[in-house]
Amino acid sequence: MIRRRNFIAGLGSAAAWTLAARGQQAAMPVVGFVSAGAADAPAGSVAEFRRGLGETGYVEGQNVTVEYHWLEGQFDRLPALMADLVRRRVAVIATPGTTAAAIAAKAATATIPIVFGIGQDPVKLGLVASLGRPGGNATGTNSLTVEVVAKRMALLHELVPKAARVAVLFNPANIQQHNDNLREVQEAAHVIGLQIHALNASTSGEIDAAFAALARERPDALFVATDAFFRSRPVQIATLAARERIAAAYPFRDFVVAGGLMSYGTVGDSFRQVGIYTGKILNGAKPADLPVLQPTSFEFIINLKTARALGLTVPETLLATADEVIQ
Repeated sequence: MIRRRNFIAGLGSAAAWTLAARGQQAAMPVVGFVSAGAADAPAGSVAEFRRGLGETGYVEGQNVTVEYHWLEGQFDRLPALMADLVRRRVAVIATPGTTAAAIAAKAATATIPIVFGIGQDPVKLGLVASLGRPGGNATGTNSLTVEVVAKRMALLHELVPKAARVAVLFNPANIQQHNDNLREVQEAAHVIGLQIHALNASTSGEIDAAFAALARERPDALFVATDAFFRSRPVQIATLAARERIAAAYPFRDFVVAGGLMSYGTVGDSFRQVGIYTGKILNGAKPADLPVLQPTSFEFIINLKTARALGLTVPETLLATADEVIQ
């Protein structure tokens, strides 16, 4: 009888432990990670986000749950997605590299913390009151990707000095970023004296179609605009550019590693910093008190192997100023 009572008591203890464990698991904070890219995008960005979380003591699956939402360029999904995240009261909404998602999150909630990673000025977008004191429920990083358009265009022209007509790959579905990109590209091209021909793509299939149009129209060079969806397709875009034997300038290093000609952009990975800020907020920090971070340096990368394949002679002055030359 005593043994039976001990057995029952043991069962009760085991059940209590199981319920407690389940309660702890259910209590794990949930982070809604929203990206404009595709689920089959290179894993580096997600790895950087996780690394940032880890630096603040959070390990996915152990003490935090991360829900990944990949828009694949379909920005019309954002209102319903944000409404669902707000309804379920996730702990943080993280939107690295996706301006439209940050704007949609801000429109959906004034209380749930938002950590963004964007290329435009978050003050002008209404996401924060100021860079030093955000003052609301949003903070993050501003990578200045739109502001460096003129420099990237100038570097492309130095690499291809005879270029007069440049195709520009835009994503019209990413409305805010597209408008900023278009304005900056037009201004930069006007200063140099280049003609711009727009190619639009919002999906993987449309990227293929844009390059088919490029093959027919044969511009002198290609300029890929800053866009989170494009960043998720570096291999596709760089491979198509190589197939069409066209000199192209990109905003991110990923494209040059994938075989692209050159890139010019900010140093540092905003995905990692978004992860760090997400972890800090989970630890009790308030977005209002976390200043928006901006880069202090930029990098210029040339793929010399690609340049040779295109028959380009890279000026010694450019090789000397490049931060990295991929052989």
